[in-house]
Amino acid sequence: MQIQPDGRVAITPDVVDVCVLYRERVRGSARADAGVGYRWRVLLLQRGPGTRCPGSWELVHGRIEPGERPEEAAVREVHEETGLAVQRLYAITVNAFYLAGRDIKTAVVFAAVVGEGDGPPEATLGVEHVASRWQALRTAMRATTWPREREAMGHIAHLLRTGDAGVAEDVLRVQ
Repeated sequence: MQIQPDGRVAITPDVVDVCVLYRERVRGSARADAGVGYRWRVLLLQRGPGTRCPGSWELVHGRIEPGERPEEAAVREVHEETGLAVQRLYAITVNAFYLAGRDIKTAVVFAAVVGEGDGPPEATLGVEHVASRWQALRTAMRATTWPREREAMGHIAHLLRTGDAGVAEDVLRVQ
């Protein structure tokens, strides 16, 4: 946190959380939550042994490097942790959390769309994770370890319910 010359307080984000999304075409009576004929699938990653929280299922996340903008960090982290290229990126929210002995941290939360169609792209995992799986949005919300990730997915379900951010596209889409 920094106090600006005009008295405003600037909060410097520490990390990014990224919900990686694939827009899957659905047929018949399948639930459409990403626009007519589509539903969102979320990529969940399982942490490996020897890492923090081994065995937990989570979204992509990582530190913002010095001089890096949060949206640049989001795209970089998606590529490093999954090997996937981001096609569209949306700023969703900001979350605060506490790490014992290390102050309160802030995470900028993004939704990264990586594909659309009949089959999700295959992730190439980085060293921190041992497994990945694509899940329906509501199922993914129940599977993640962290409540702030579930809350962020709830925001995504609302904001991107038509497949994009609708009337807020000009504000939320950052890439």
